[in-house]
Amino acid sequence: MAMSGGIDSTVAAMLLKEQEHELVGATFRTFDPDDTDCCEQGCGSEDSVLQAQEMARQLGIEHHVLDFRQAFRENVMQNFIDEYMHGRTPNPCVVCNSTIKWGLLLRLADELGCEKIATGHYARIIEHNGHHFLGTAADTQKDQTYFLWKLTEADLRRTLFPLGDFTKTQIRQMAADRGFQTLSQKTESQDICFLPTGDYRQFLSKNVPDFSEKCHPGDFLNPKGDVIGRHEGFPNYTIGQRKGLKVAFGSPRYVTAIDAEQNTVTLGERDDLLTNSVTASCCTFTSPESLVQHPQVLARIRYRSAAAKATIVLAGDTAELTFAEPVWGVTPGQSLVVYQDGRVVGGGIIVKK
Repeated sequence: MAMSGGIDSTVAAMLLKEQEHELVGATFRTFDPDDTDCCEQGCGSEDSVLQAQEMARQLGIEHHVLDFRQAFRENVMQNFIDEYMHGRTPNPCVVCNSTIKWGLLLRLADELGCEKIATGHYARIIEHNGHHFLGTAADTQKDQTYFLWKLTEADLRRTLFPLGDFTKTQIRQMAADRGFQTLSQKTESQDICFLPTGDYRQFLSKNVPDFSEKCHPGDFLNPKGDVIGRHEGFPNYTIGQRKGLKVAFGSPRYVTAIDAEQNTVTLGERDDLLTNSVTASCCTFTSPESLVQHPQVLARIRYRSAAAKATIVLAGDTAELTFAEPVWGVTPGQSLVVYQDGRVVGGGIIVKK
C-alpha cells in the first residue's frame, strides 16, 4: 500500500484492511528541501514520511520507508529540467507514476512477496475484450487517470484503486467515521510536490548549470514573425501565459509559441491559441487495431481540461487528432490522453498543434 500520510492513501488502506487484505505500507522519500528551496512538506518529503509512519502505526500495519531520491532526481526532476530548457512544458506526475510509483514499487512488492500494489488515486480498472484498461473515477472532479496513462497492462493487472468508486466527500466522511477527524479536515495541495510554491523559474535557476547564460533576453515576436519587444529568456514563459510578460499592447497578449533554439517567444491574441488538431509522439495504445476500426475518441490535452470529441489517426508511435470543436492552449510537452467509453485507451506527449 503506497502511503503518503494523507487522507486518500490512509482511507484506501482502511478499506483494504476492512476487506481483510494483508497490507504492507510503503512511503517514498523522493527529494530534499535543499533540492527545491521549498518547505519540508508534500508528497515525498520527510514530513509526509513521518505522517505515513504514524498512520501505519494507528492502522496496525507493517511499514517501509523507501529512499527513491536519486531515482526521482534522475528520472523526474531531470526530465522536468530538460523539457523546460527545450521550450516545452512537462508533466512530472506522469513520469513519476510510471517510473517511480509503479516501476520501483512493484520491485519492492516482489521482494516482500506481495501479490498486488494499491494507491489512493481516484481511478478504476476495467477489463474489456481481454484487456485491462484504466477507467475514469466515480468522482469526475478528482479523476486522476490523466496522470496514469503510461501504466502498462502488466502494471494494471497487479494494481488496486480502492477509492475509484467513491467521491472525495465520501472519503472525508469515511475518515471521520473511523476516528480520523483531523485527517478528514486536512487540506490538500494541487501543486507539483517539489514545487509547492509553483515557482518553477527559481527551481530552474538553481538546478540548471550556467542558467543565466542559457536564459538570457530575446525577442518577442508577433504571429507574422515581426519583433514587437524583448523578453527575459524563453524558460520564463509557458504556452497560454498572459500575466508577467512586462510589455503592454493595449489589449491582452498570450504566449502562443516558444522557440528554444532561437530564444524567441511569440505573442498573439487569445484566439490564436485555438486549434482543431494536435500531434503527439511516444504514444502507447492498449489496442491500436481497435482505434483503426473505431477512430472516434475523447481526448484531454491537460489535467484540468474537459475531454473533447476527436478523430484519431495512428502512425507508429505517433497520433494525430482532429477535434470536432477547437481546443484552447495545446502545449508541447503536456500529455495527450485518449478515452473511449470511460476507458483510457492510450496517450502520448504533445509535440505540436
